[in-house]
This record gives sequence, structure tokens and C-alpha cells, in this order.
Amino acid sequence: MDRFTSTTFLPDSFQGARDDISMQLGIIWAQIKAPLIVPLLRLSVVLCLIMSLLLFIERVYMGVVIVLVKLFGGKPHKRYNWEPMKDDVELGNSAYPMVLVQIPMYNEREVYQLSIGAACGLSWPSDRIIIQVLDDSTDPTIKDLVELECQRWASKGININYEIRDNRKGYKAGALKEGMKHSYVKQCDYVAIFDADFQPEPDFLWRTIPFLVQNPQLALVQSRWKFVNSDECLMTRMQEMSLDYHFTVEQEVGSSTYAFFGFNGTAGVWRIAALNEAGGWKDRTTVEDMDLAVRASLKGWKFLYLGSVKVKNELPSTLKAYRYQQHRWSCGPANLFRKMVLEIIRNKKVTLWKKVHVIYSFFFVRKIIAHINTFVFYCIVLPATVVVPEVAVPKWGAVYIPSIITLLNAVGTPRSLHLLVFWILFENVMSLHRTKATIIGLLEASRSNEWIVTEKLGDALKAKASTKAPRRPRFRIGERLHLLELGVGAYLFFIGCYDVFFGKNHFYIFLYMQAMAFFIMGFGYVGTFVPNS
Repeated sequence: MDRFTSTTFLPDSFQGARDDISMQLGIIWAQIKAPLIVPLLRLSVVLCLIMSLLLFIERVYMGVVIVLVKLFGGKPHKRYNWEPMKDDVELGNSAYPMVLVQIPMYNEREVYQLSIGAACGLSWPSDRIIIQVLDDSTDPTIKDLVELECQRWASKGININYEIRDNRKGYKAGALKEGMKHSYVKQCDYVAIFDADFQPEPDFLWRTIPFLVQNPQLALVQSRWKFVNSDECLMTRMQEMSLDYHFTVEQEVGSSTYAFFGFNGTAGVWRIAALNEAGGWKDRTTVEDMDLAVRASLKGWKFLYLGSVKVKNELPSTLKAYRYQQHRWSCGPANLFRKMVLEIIRNKKVTLWKKVHVIYSFFFVRKIIAHINTFVFYCIVLPATVVVPEVAVPKWGAVYIPSIITLLNAVGTPRSLHLLVFWILFENVMSLHRTKATIIGLLEASRSNEWIVTEKLGDALKAKASTKAPRRPRFRIGERLHLLELGVGAYLFFIGCYDVFFGKNHFYIFLYMQAMAFFIMGFGYVGTFVPNS
């Protein structure tokens, strides 16, 4: 039987046109490759290698510091004054400081009872603590439920106040700012803040407040987050690995060296005098917590991180919620850096080294370079060298440095070391979303102040799983498809195919794996899927 060729099915005119187009594209590529593509790619490789070195030095520095802290630094109880609060026969309960506990929330149907119950369960003299629920909910049913819950606790003798406003100006920062204006707040010395999904242990205040009482230079005591749903799906395990490194290394290093780190926005206690001196809450960015921390630090206040005090909370387990959260967490710091870099440079109250630490280490390397370099280098530039073999990337930059950085990042969660490859692929995909958000923040583009509350599921998923859905939920393309991720996945897949046929190494193995990760997340098949009610 005769062998079939393309001419069997296509007329000569179409065949000639196809060959003509291929020839023209080849000529154009050959003409622009040497004078344009190769120099640009070489420049990109050099810039990415510089950023990789900066990131590598920062990671090694923090690794060395954390080892020294563990070996010789001593526990916070040795670095700062700390004695348990004791009863005073003469003064009675007035010997204890007044503590305000703020719980900002917005349409938190699934978790409002958990957070309010945990706050009302805090152990502290009942006449020296005020619970303040700041409800910005727009759903009247949820508002009624939250108010009823507050009334239920008030009937038990808890000093709890349910506060609402007629607008959502400033979002969380606006709610916290309004909460501080109430007359009963003036009698308080400290304010503990817990987001709606956070559940502090009863002894939280006994373990944190003494540091603030006995160390007048301290403005903030930050505790660690403990994730109650880290095993819910693979995506929550990946988040756990990233956040464990943040708390185990970044926060601990900042606390131990310059007594500065970014306030996590929840599970912390502020000295109200320091909060007011720093200018209070501002809503100019989506990271009002980091904004306050930087301003307080520039006033000379110190912060303490307590890794031994853990507060239970929930990780976002749907891709939609996680993407919104990461946009806020990446865009906000970049936007804050743009707004505050000159203010930091001009500040006269802090040392030069602290300024360098805040500008270079805290902002530039961790909040900007880390996101941009991860995506640009490993997902764009490095794959591009496959089709432009004239540009070589040294093995130390392509293999050794990223391997060491990855291992240093993984030390915070030893139980997930076997998931390291999945974590690398996941973080590379998310770096696209974070890079886009970082650029939006730096340019102060239209979405720079976008604030969407991270969805919490609580027990909602279990409840819905236990009931049979009458019909399959509709597939909404706009909610599930992410075109940028699909585009990058197609780019990596194409280069992987090119490497199979024309390449001289086995780089296609990584390219295919990374392309698959982009496709999976591009189609929205990651995280927990919650059926529509």
C-alpha cells in the first residue's frame, strides 16, 4: 500500500503556502535571533542570576542566624523580662491591665461562633477584659446571627460589645480604626486582635501580656499560627510548608536581630500607646498590619515573636480564596514599599543598619525579588535558553542555588519533605500570580487596593458533603479557567517538545512537569471544591 503524505490530503497550493509560511518564519527568526534575542536573553540571565544570588545570600544569612539563635540566643524569657502575673491583695484585680480583644469579621457565617467563643473563653479577670466584635457583614441574616451570639455571651456575664458601621470604608483597617474610637477603649492598655477564624487558647493573655507589662520598650507580641486544616488537601499542605518557614525562620530572625518583623494582622497583642504613637490604623494599602508595624518600628518600638504560643486558624482551601489572599499579600507589601521607602530613609530615630534591614531584606529581597525572580527566571528565562542554545546558564545558577534555597525553605516543615517536588511546582505556578500582583503594587495600578476577604469554610464542607446534592453544580468557565497560567503552561510544553527533538539535555522532564502544574491550576483543578448550595 502506498505511503500517505500531506500531499495526499492537501492540494499543492495549500502545501506550498504552508511551506512558504514556515520558511518566512524561519528567516525572520534567523534575522532577529543574533542581534536581538540573544543579547536580550543574556541580559535577562545576568539579571536573574544577580537576583538569585541576593535571594541565596538572604536565605543563608537567615539560616545561620536561626541556628545561632537556637544554640546561643536563649528563649524570649531570657532575652526579656518575664514573670507570671500575680495577685495583689491590696489592689485586687486593678493590678491587672485592661485588655481589649478585637474580632473584625465580614460575612463569617461558618466561623463566627468559633472565634467569638474562643475570645470569650480567654482566661483573664472578667472586669479587666473587653471583647469587641467589629461586624462589617453585608448579609443581614449573618449580622443577626453574630449579634445573637454576642448577646448569648453577654447573658453569661462576658463584657462583650457588638459594633457595626454604616459603610465598609477602609475595610479591615477602617473597622479596627473605628473600634478604637469607642469611649470604653480609653481605659484599655493593650489590644489583642484575632481574625474571625482564629481560636486562641485560654492562657493566651497570661503568656503574652507579661512581656508587654514588664518591658516598656515592646510594642507588639506576635504569636504563631497553627493550621487546623493543613491536611485537608495537597494545596493546604503546600501552604503549610511556606508559612511554617515564614514563622520558624523569618519572624524569629527578625525578632532576634532587629526586634522588627511584619505584624501578621492577627494573633498578636499591641500596646495601645505604641499603636497611637505610630498613627493608628491606615487603609492606604491592603496590608494595614505591615503598614502599622513599619511605622511603629520607625518610632523606635520593638517587637517580640513568641513561637511557643500557637493560635489555631484555617488555611484557605479553595483556589479562588487562595488566589485572592496571595494577590493581597503580594500587592500590598510592594505598594507599601513604594509609599514608605523615602520615609524610612529620612527617619532619624532608627539606626542605619535597621533601615538597611527593612528596605533591603524585609521589602526588596523578600517581598519583591523573591516573587519576580521565581517566575521570570525559572518559568520564562531558563526555559527560553533551550531554544537559544547560544545563551548558557551556569550550573550553579540553574541547579545548585535553587536547590539550596529550596532545602532551606523546607526546614520549617520536616513532615512534608516528601512533597518537596510538588511544593516547587506549586510555588512556581503561584509565582506568576504573585509577580503580577507585585508589579500592580509597585505601579499602584487599578487593583492595588483590591480587598476581598479570604473565604473560610469551617465545617461547611463536611455539612455539604453529608447531604446529597440534587444536581451537579454548573461549570462556570470564568471561575475555573485562568488564561495566564494556561498560556505559560503551553509555552513550557512547547519548549519541552523542542527539547525532546533538538535539545542536548534532559531539561524537558522539568518542563513537562512544570507545564502540567500550570495546566492543572489553569483549569482550576487544585484545592477543595465546594458544591453550590
